[in-house]
Amino acid sequence: MQFKNNSGWVCSLFTCQNKDIKFSINTYSWLIKCSIFFVLINNIGDFASCQAQTLVDKDKSTLELNDPKLFSSQKNLPLTISVPTPNSATFSDPQVTKSNARENPFTVRDRPIEVKKIEVFGNSLFKTEIARLTKPFVGKSTNLAQLYQLRTAISQLYTEKGYVNSGAYLPPQKLGDGVVEIKVLEGGIETVEVTGNKHLKDDYIASRLVSIPTPIQAEKLLEQLQLLRLDPLIENVSAELSAGLSPGMSRLDIEVQEADNFTLSSSLNNHNSPSVGSNSRNLGVAHNNLLGFGDRASLNYTNTEGSNGLDFGYGVPINAKNGRISLAYGFNSNDIVEAPFTPLDIQTKSNYYELSLRQPILAKPSQEVALGLSFSRQHSETSLLDEPFPLSVGADESGNTNISALRFFQEFTRRSDDSVVALRSQFSLGVDLFDATINDDAPDGQFFAWRGQSQWARQLDDDFVFLLKGDVQLAKDLVPLEQFRLGGASSVRGYRRDVSLSNSGLLTSAELRVPVLRIQKLDGVFQLVPFVDFGLPWGVDNAVVEIDSLVSIGMGLNFNAGDRFNARLDYGIPLTDIKVEGDSLQEDGLTFSLGHSF
Repeated sequence: MQFKNNSGWVCSLFTCQNKDIKFSINTYSWLIKCSIFFVLINNIGDFASCQAQTLVDKDKSTLELNDPKLFSSQKNLPLTISVPTPNSATFSDPQVTKSNARENPFTVRDRPIEVKKIEVFGNSLFKTEIARLTKPFVGKSTNLAQLYQLRTAISQLYTEKGYVNSGAYLPPQKLGDGVVEIKVLEGGIETVEVTGNKHLKDDYIASRLVSIPTPIQAEKLLEQLQLLRLDPLIENVSAELSAGLSPGMSRLDIEVQEADNFTLSSSLNNHNSPSVGSNSRNLGVAHNNLLGFGDRASLNYTNTEGSNGLDFGYGVPINAKNGRISLAYGFNSNDIVEAPFTPLDIQTKSNYYELSLRQPILAKPSQEVALGLSFSRQHSETSLLDEPFPLSVGADESGNTNISALRFFQEFTRRSDDSVVALRSQFSLGVDLFDATINDDAPDGQFFAWRGQSQWARQLDDDFVFLLKGDVQLAKDLVPLEQFRLGGASSVRGYRRDVSLSNSGLLTSAELRVPVLRIQKLDGVFQLVPFVDFGLPWGVDNAVVEIDSLVSIGMGLNFNAGDRFNARLDYGIPLTDIKVEGDSLQEDGLTFSLGHSF
């Protein structure tokens, strides 16, 4: 039997022994759809998951607590700071005289002074406390020695609060009218001198310190230095504060040790969809400081039996508060290589662009709150036997799906010596821009979705870690590119990747990483990883296989050699029976990964 369209193109899906029959384009289209339906009836989710994975792998919203400085905090940072002794010569008092200024200053020091009023200038802090210190002197007789003690008490007030280069002094004045003036110098940073950096520009470091508000408080200065230490571009930092050229101002000398900012990485895993070949080979190159001002560039190539993908990213800092603008682009081509799809020659091609802005609004060594806004444009097209064809829900008649979306996200991270909490919320709005797919009936390119993610990591002992994570999405009428996915190495282990696609869903996962063997020469550690995963999908449209929930338990073996090599093997046991056919390791509950960076 043959199928022929109006342009004369003929394909043979199956042949009758008696005769060939040519059909009109309408009959051809109907039979194609029927053929696809019967071929995919037991695997309907696989193609949608294959199309979805072309973009979701690049989803920046995924939380991963894998920073080598994960449990770093202000208590264990290798950070030093030296500060000058308070009340140095900067705050020495000039000669203060009575109205007959020719008298010996030592005589003046002991002579009684009738104080009618004390005026303190230059202070923006401690107004109430200073008023309390000066009040006992007003309306009474005192002497210059006692005024010096008052000045010292005001300076001590600043010192006790950590304002290391602030203090008070008595400026030149005549005391005959009973008005005493006390001047406060609230010290700031005059210059920042940076040494030890090779590729990282001085301005990148200095700009993050000169913004420290005046007056300088040692705790605030230390906090900024700790934030600098947590910067992935910097391995270590030390600082020394010394007197500057101007009264009350200081010079800050910073010595930094740059981190290795170039990374070449390779990995092998079986985490991809079996529809395009689960075994994935990945090669990536990245530089966190390409041009010297903290700009980051990355290029990654991914290959499976039936897919090839390339991703590029570039981001630049826009202010000293670590605000950043990033641009990402990627494309992917997939051939379905899993039976019974292969004879249909199903292909997908996709690409995406994303422009994002992320700005921390609260940054401390132990805590960060950030807001961000991104715009992304995603395009996917499908074909059958080299002809464009709509094979996924929401695609137009040519098999194209275009998504233009605005995404507003909020991030919160809190860390201590032994734990880290990370939260992320994202609102996504599909908009009718740049030829977005608009259909008479949903789903299409106009949608609204919310996604929330959380992770909590607790270090119980060296390399002994408990990890708990959650993921939830609320939405309706989504195309596969935006749907919530369950199943696979990063979701519910023990099931094949993306066995469930739904508009809304919930995922919770817990695992315990228990060290069982250490190899000192390799800085290596083996960890047993018992885990339990639970997934709950809802809002599933036109599902052929109904999935109420996914539950699995299992055991993993993880090996780390420093921060350069990682190997992991997981075996998950599904506790919910799902009828899925396939012969990959994922169907047997096994996933593995090998990763190495240079």
